[in-house]
Amino acid sequence: MSAGNDAREQPAGRPGSAPPARPRGGVLAAVRETVLVVAVALVISLVVKTFLLQAFYIPSQSMERTLDIGDRVVVSKLTPGPFELHRGDVVVFADPGGWLADTPEPERSPLGAVVADVLTFVGLLPEDSDEHLIKRVVGLPGDHVVCCDAQGRVTVNDVPVDETAYLYPDVDPSLDPFDVTVPEDRLWVMGDNRAESADSRYNRDKEHDGFVPLEDVVGRAYAVVWPLSHADWLSTPGAFDGVPGRSGVG
Repeated sequence: MSAGNDAREQPAGRPGSAPPARPRGGVLAAVRETVLVVAVALVISLVVKTFLLQAFYIPSQSMERTLDIGDRVVVSKLTPGPFELHRGDVVVFADPGGWLADTPEPERSPLGAVVADVLTFVGLLPEDSDEHLIKRVVGLPGDHVVCCDAQGRVTVNDVPVDETAYLYPDVDPSLDPFDVTVPEDRLWVMGDNRAESADSRYNRDKEHDGFVPLEDVVGRAYAVVWPLSHADWLSTPGAFDGVPGRSGVG
């Protein structure tokens, strides 16, 4: 056997053996891996926000007692769409035109503003109230919605609706009467705290006559996720079960 073969066959660590190979670029490899993981996470978050789920922040008392100021809700963007939207669902929608007053921008440093915008864009921070509202669907396309009957209740297609399960305590269904028929591809929406909600009733002089175009609906709010003390599912109430007409809209 040649000397060359003897040298190659000697166990590592013995005299005359080659030193063990050292990992090359350890820190650089770790940085590259971290950047890749973060980039993948951001892409996944952006895809989820765009097509599946999006978080929103509740800035007002218009949906009390269902939603409190400061609550964070998760919205399913599959409704309407693959899944139908029903009367009683809580929905987030873009301002149809003039419903929201101008709100001052929060004070942030230039870097803080950029970071907040990026995190909101990819879905890691909830959207604020600058361009969106959250209300409950009371009328679907084609519905005849009236307030109020002799007992002070809202009626949909001549059927009185018992809204006590979600209305704010001791608040009337509406202090102002209305009688509307919801156009095709529109919704009639109202807040649960009717005395503090500038909803469809009070935007009849705006674009779309107070109705919300279906194309402006971001999705259905289905859960409160923060604070944990208020975490809950936002199930659709059975108040509208006896209402005739279409049951939902996709």
